[in-house]
This record gives sequence, C-alpha cells and structure tokens, in this order.
Amino acid sequence: MIELILSGVILVLLTLLLNPLDFWMPDSMHMVILVGLVVVFSLFALFIYREKAKDEREVLHRFIAGRFAYLIGTTTLVIGIVFETLNHRYNTWLLLTLGIMILAKIAGVLYGKMKY
Repeated sequence: MIELILSGVILVLLTLLLNPLDFWMPDSMHMVILVGLVVVFSLFALFIYREKAKDEREVLHRFIAGRFAYLIGTTTLVIGIVFETLNHRYNTWLLLTLGIMILAKIAGVLYGKMKY
C-alpha cells in the first residue's frame, strides 16, 4: 500500500514539474518540487529494493535482475530530469517515460496480486 501511495505522489510531482496550466514560473517552486521528487523517488526505490520473491530460485534471479533494471532506468530518468531542470530546459519525454514506467510497475503489481 505504501508503494502505491509513493507512486501516486511521484506522479503528482511529475505533473507539477510539467506545469500543465502555467500556474507557477518561479525557480524556487521548481526547486522545491524537484527536491520533493528526489526524496519521494528515493523512498519508492527503497520499497522496490525490499520486495521479496517467494518462488523458485530461477524466478527469483529473474525478478532481481528485473528490479535492478527498473531501478537503474528510473534513476537515470530522475537524474536526467534534475539536470534538465537545473539547465532550465524541460524534456517532456523524460517526465512521461518515468510516469509510464511507474504506472507499468503499479499495473504489474496489481496484476500479480489478482492473478496469483
């Protein structure tokens, strides 16, 4: 449940960074949102890292490999978002990709709980 809440908070922060309705322009607000994104993403990454697999050994190895790949991919995207924000350039694809990856993770978790 905490993982789902953190995922939702990350998606809200990503939406705020996109600034879809041009509500704010101050750099200070962007910095606050950026720090919030990094902190919440760190908590999210911690929960993903602590996931436990209860299947056979081979399946466990695949899950671990998938987990590392997911974390490295999302961490790379967050670093890209941080650098783009600090350079006052916004690459919408970085934000959208991170959001889609998080939504896919949520969908996979929910599917796994319903199916198994």
